[in-house]
Amino acid sequence: MAKPRKTTDALRMIDRMVGDDAELRALIDEERDNAEIAQLIYDARVRANLTQQELAELIETSQPTIARLEDADYDGHSLSMIRRIASALHLRLELRLIPDQEAA
Repeated sequence: MAKPRKTTDALRMIDRMVGDDAELRALIDEERDNAEIAQLIYDARVRANLTQQELAELIETSQPTIARLEDADYDGHSLSMIRRIASALHLRLELRLIPDQEAA
């Protein structure tokens, strides 16, 4: 049996460690989604040249709420809150469902 080639690609390393563990893959996917949503919110706010406090005031919430939404470890993102942010920043929210590469 050939020895696996070394890699420095973090995603490939994770893929090798996870193997066929479907539950672990689902947890990783969920965490990736949370991180992507947090980054989208942060990027949109920064592009709008707003502080967390200013965005919070626009959508009638608190600055700590915005900080939580921008935290990659936060898993309580709601579609209604993301819509409020998009609207306040004059952005259109676009959602897509795409084929799961693992299921294909």
